[in-house]
Amino acid sequence: MVLPPASGTGKYFVTAAKSIRLIRQGCTNRPFFHISVTHRKRLNTQPVIEQLGSYDPMPNANNEKLVALNLERIKFWLGQGAHVTEPVAELLGLSGFFPIHPRSYMMAWRNRRTERENLAKQEAEKAKEEATK
Repeated sequence: MVLPPASGTGKYFVTAAKSIRLIRQGCTNRPFFHISVTHRKRLNTQPVIEQLGSYDPMPNANNEKLVALNLERIKFWLGQGAHVTEPVAELLGLSGFFPIHPRSYMMAWRNRRTERENLAKQEAEKAKEEATK
């Protein structure tokens, strides 16, 4: 018996578009993300198809943000036509699996500019302090 696509188990369910995305776990003020394959049209009732890795955005004792990736399975799902969301594309770019995402370049550029401005302010304050002595 072939089930209609509306039932969520028929032919459409198998061939439906998949997406590699971050799924938020963890507590309030302590996020943790699983990198998972899900159906593109996100329904709360549909389970995750496969977990491909994890991402911990909170720095640890060594000031590192930890990422674990199963690159073989990511290659498999990309070969099956799965789409990648932007946050996952950024992580894969930083890991060297994808080209670096443009947003990563822009974030680095903004951080360097902010750091230069902060250093200039500190130098101006020191010069002003020395002039008043």
